[in-house]
Amino acid sequence: MRKGIIKKAAIASMSLLVLLTCILSIHIYIVTRHKAPDANTVALARIDMKQDITQADADKIGKWLSVQKGVEHYLCNTSTSIIIFSFHPAVISANDVTNRMCATLHYKGVRYVPSEAEMKGGCPVATTSISYKAYSFIKNIF
Repeated sequence: MRKGIIKKAAIASMSLLVLLTCILSIHIYIVTRHKAPDANTVALARIDMKQDITQADADKIGKWLSVQKGVEHYLCNTSTSIIIFSFHPAVISANDVTNRMCATLHYKGVRYVPSEAEMKGGCPVATTSISYKAYSFIKNIF
């Protein structure tokens, strides 16, 4: 009698574990697959200013960015002369924002685009970790 209960509990536990693993795998696949940007997609971009900017300049840039269609939020760092903004890629591109800002406000700035090596090194999950190995395994399945 007791072995029957233990056996049923073990089967139920293993079935639940397999079910949850399948659900997690499907979730990871759906979240990490590449898809075209839509109206809900928000991206970040960075502009490196080629000149020092003061707080007055940052306010002027911020005021300009806040009225641009598709730009959602911005941060201007006067100590590093870096501007970071969030935008909707379906509405406007980061290059358009950068070019228009520099042309309209007469500042010298360039959009920062990370190199391939920086993109590969930017993942917070170490390639030797169990999480990365599980992710790679699941990614290769699908």
